[in-house]
Amino acid sequence: MAEPSTVRVDSWSWAVRLYKTRSAASAACKAGHIRVNGDRAKPAQPVHIGDEVRARVGDVDRILIARRLIVKRVGASVAAECFEDLTPPPPPKTEAPSAVVRERGAGRPTKRDRRILDQLRGR
Repeated sequence: MAEPSTVRVDSWSWAVRLYKTRSAASAACKAGHIRVNGDRAKPAQPVHIGDEVRARVGDVDRILIARRLIVKRVGASVAAECFEDLTPPPPPKTEAPSAVVRERGAGRPTKRDRRILDQLRGR
């Protein structure tokens, strides 16, 4: 089966598993979360081999280069071969101080206790 020369951006982003449903991919296009070569993409905008697709998926901006065009959803290993992922790694998470836990039944903290808790929390 010959590969198509162009594919709709919503169909391709669904097929390579960026979004769970094609309607979610289409909604992301309409909301401006998908860009093709730097321009906001409408759902029917064509994607060519070598195009840069930037998609906001959750809280992450994914940067993909289309290496193969597919229309139907395929397995994850095959889908991974259809694009080159240029997304930078996420920044390291900063460790939050552990939560201060009072003993059960200790009652309401006094003003002095609250000041100590605020010092520990860094306020």
